[in-house]
Amino acid sequence: MATTAAVLALIDDPALRDDIDRVAAATGARVVHAHHPSSRTVWVSARAVVLDTPAAGRLCAQALPRRDQVLVVGSAAPDVEDWKAAVAVGAQQVVRLPQQDEVLVDLLAAAAQDHGSTTLHGAVLATLGGCGGAGASLFAAALAQSAPQSLLIDIDPWGGGIDLAMGTENTPGLRWPDLTLRDGRLGFDALHAALPQRRGVTVLSGGRDGGDVEAGPLGAVIDAGRRAGVTVVCDVPRRVSPAAETALESADLVAMVVPADVRSAAAAGALAGWVKTVNPNVGLVVRGPSPGGLRAADIAATVGLPVVATMRPQPGLADALERGGLRMRTRSPLARAANRVMGMLTGQPAS
Repeated sequence: MATTAAVLALIDDPALRDDIDRVAAATGARVVHAHHPSSRTVWVSARAVVLDTPAAGRLCAQALPRRDQVLVVGSAAPDVEDWKAAVAVGAQQVVRLPQQDEVLVDLLAAAAQDHGSTTLHGAVLATLGGCGGAGASLFAAALAQSAPQSLLIDIDPWGGGIDLAMGTENTPGLRWPDLTLRDGRLGFDALHAALPQRRGVTVLSGGRDGGDVEAGPLGAVIDAGRRAGVTVVCDVPRRVSPAAETALESADLVAMVVPADVRSAAAAGALAGWVKTVNPNVGLVVRGPSPGGLRAADIAATVGLPVVATMRPQPGLADALERGGLRMRTRSPLARAANRVMGMLTGQPAS
């Protein structure tokens, strides 16, 4: 569903939908009708969101980030339930149609003027391992280093930690346990200044003490990076959680890293079903060597996903990680695979 520069309308009543179309036409706005937003990106990137009380009730359970230009509309004078729903979903006003047509016209016209400064620009990628120890965290670090400016987010505080992959374990700055965030809009400049940075990458790690990441704050961090125009890379754990689904839903592309062996392919195939229900834009990064001579095409057939990149072993990788974290070399296997995946989003050929 494309909603960029469009009004997203979540309206159950057919007569009220007709009213929305009529009023939006007066402002020259394009309207996309839906039962619910198909992703967090659709929700945040719409010019404005117009919804009724039943839709507001549905959205409250989805932990969507707060955004501007959300309007609750109805055909009767708003009652207590309408106002409760409006507050819960973060709406700025409740409008009665057709009595307040001119109010909605003004609000949609203002949204059209403001939209140019709030459109999301940065790409979001998510990585996860098709099996344990696949190397998804390292690939996430490689993707982040291949972008001119990036935000690398660790969503698995119980794992080894992005700090170790990036070499930022001793770098001053905040980690997830230090942040007190709620779902809502964040400024990236303040976030950037508070977090560790290395090689052009702003790193939000889980630290060393564990603890689950919550979906609301995670969504706010992803949106802050995206609005700032930086590339956001999320290292997603191999377990179902609201935070994992938030990262997958937000991603323009999900890269599943799979070693080229039979057991890893079988494990990845079991995981792929869940991932595809959250985000259909999933591709495999096949990591060699294959002990049994399996080709990338064989892994793709087993898992049921297309191959977006292949990767040979990287000499000296373990030693590099012990001596300050991953450092990308232009022609290294990791750099080539990361550039190929990044090129799919930018439309540029892989170097």
